Amino acid sequence: MHYKFVVNFYIDMSQQNKIQLFEERKVRSLWDDELDKWFFSIVDVVEILTNSPNPRKYWSVLKTRLKKEGNEMATNCSQLKMRSVDGKNYLTDVADTEQLFRLIQSIPSPKAEPFKQWMAQVASERLDQMQDPELSIEQAMSDYRRLGYSENWINQRIKTIEIRKELTDEWKRCGLEEPVQYATLTDVIYKTWSDHSAKEYKRLKNLKKENLRDNMTNRELVLNMLAELTTKGISENTDPQTMQQHAEVAMKGATVARNARIEMEDVLGEKVVTSLNAKSIHKKIENKNNNK
Repeated sequence: MHYKFVVNFYIDMSQQNKIQLFEERKVRSLWDDELDKWFFSIVDVVEILTNSPNPRKYWSVLKTRLKKEGNEMATNCSQLKMRSVDGKNYLTDVADTEQLFRLIQSIPSPKAEPFKQWMAQVASERLDQMQDPELSIEQAMSDYRRLGYSENWINQRIKTIEIRKELTDEWKRCGLEEPVQYATLTDVIYKTWSDHSAKEYKRLKNLKKENLRDNMTNRELVLNMLAELTTKGISENTDPQTMQQHAEVAMKGATVARNARIEMEDVLGEKVVTSLNAKSIHKKIENKNNNK
């Protein structure tokens, strides 16, 4: 099963968590592309419905009772890795929309009906986005705005998502397998144009679990996009067969961006690949707006 972020029409990545909001309360969720359904963290739902100070214990007691009653919901409960408050991913009890509807019937709560309506809305929005991909773009842009990114940066980021999707589609056409082979080639691209592997790049920007591209500057996004766009074009023209050939194609494509980076640095008199991350980017934007 492949679990992807809500804008998965444009992003070709491995597991990504999605935080949904119900009355400003967080509900961790994952979208399953193969089953076409959402899976929600049961503990998060229990916490919202009960306001329990210990929702994990509440769910443990409830699950034991439901199992004794022969409830299939508790017996067939699935687990998926979801991000916890410490930033790490742990196996978490999850339920799809249909299962949650049945579970809610076992939890007396004045929020039961509003929560059911909310789940129906989440499912409807996802179907709308699948029918109209532009809605996925709008959702992604709205998410980035809430995080404080500038319109210019957002436009660049959305474009990089599209280019990345085109490249991974090309790799998929060539029979490459994700995530290991994709990650290896991505590392070749990063290292060639920026002189940093993905790990080194994240260390430069003082990142841990954060998405590297969400912490790139406009210049970095443009150069990485150029590298991936050129790599895709070369791959289409040469049709590489082996992993070694794909690595050589990635290096050639990224070299175009490397040359552009070097020329840009010569003209600007400053480094293009920097330690700036999302926080510092947002701070620069705020300072700029305050000085207007």
